[in-house]
Amino acid sequence: MKADIAFAWHDGFKLGYMPMDETHEEFVVIVNAMLVCPESNLLRYLEEFMAHAESHFAQELAWMMETAYPNTDCHVEQHDAVLKSVKEVHAYLLEGGDASEARRLAQSLASWFPGHADYLDSALAHWMVKKKFGGVPIVLRRNLGTHLP
Repeated sequence: MKADIAFAWHDGFKLGYMPMDETHEEFVVIVNAMLVCPESNLLRYLEEFMAHAESHFAQELAWMMETAYPNTDCHVEQHDAVLKSVKEVHAYLLEGGDASEARRLAQSLASWFPGHADYLDSALAHWMVKKKFGGVPIVLRRNLGTHLP
């Protein structure tokens, strides 16, 4: 693994709903930046991630509300928990706390994301494609063996 890549986007993360896949790729890029950047840049990337997460989660909530998605509550609970943690770490850093706490948060986000995407987001992607296009997502994944454990 290259030193500047600790958490990389790969086709295994694709869910087949392009707006969601694009947002998820941005999520992965920012979390990776938090994992590999110098400690002096952690606050900046944490703030970038916080803005991303607020927009990302609001977009998914809007999709769920617009389409009467049946699993909204569970999905939103996870998003709310992530945002709560991000805001707590941000406040801690602004009060002069150890910046490495943002790195620990990024490690937790990198561990959390695959499961959240595989279960909750994949169901939402399936729902969105069905509602918008009347079908199911078709996902083409390349070279998975080079990216997954």
